[in-house]
This record gives sequence, structure tokens and C-alpha cells, in this order.
Amino acid sequence: MNISKSLLGVIIIILFITLLAQNKVLHDKINEEQEHQFIQGGDIAKAETIDSLQNLVDSLDAENYSCQIELNRFQVAYEIFIKRNPKAAQQYGTIISEETE
Repeated sequence: MNISKSLLGVIIIILFITLLAQNKVLHDKINEEQEHQFIQGGDIAKAETIDSLQNLVDSLDAENYSCQIELNRFQVAYEIFIKRNPKAAQQYGTIISEETE
């Protein structure tokens, strides 16, 4: 039983780290695209560029949304894990906070 709980903890850790990495990549893409926006004026080419960039940002936001939902599920699962197996959850928390930077 302890092996299965430990295995579950390891799986949760791996999935949590993966989701955090995906979330950071998407967040960085969104920030990078927002830095390149032009000030809107009467120029049609600039307006088209702004529209294109806004569409890209919207797309990345939509992609990030599903990752956020999945991340929230793992956070809820971690809270349940804390209640069911506090010792393993404490080890998991230590790994996340100290060994994954």
C-alpha cells in the first residue's frame, strides 16, 4: 500500500511539474507577443498587425486556459493527498519547493 501511495505521489509530482512548465512557456509566449504591439494609428498595416497579434494572444490565452484548468485539478488533488497521506504530501511539498528550481 505504501508503494502505491509513493508511486501516486511521484506521478502527481511529475504531472504538476509538467503543467507548471507548460504554463510558463505559454505565459512567456503571451508576454513576448504583447511586447511587440504597435501604437494604433491611421495606418492600415499597423492596424492589421495589431489585429493579428491580438488574435495570437487570444489563441494563446485559450490554450493556457486548459492548462490552468488542469493545474487547478492537480492542486485540488494535492490538497486531497495532504489529507489522506500527510507524510508523503510533506515530502512532495519539499521536493517541489526545494529540488525543482
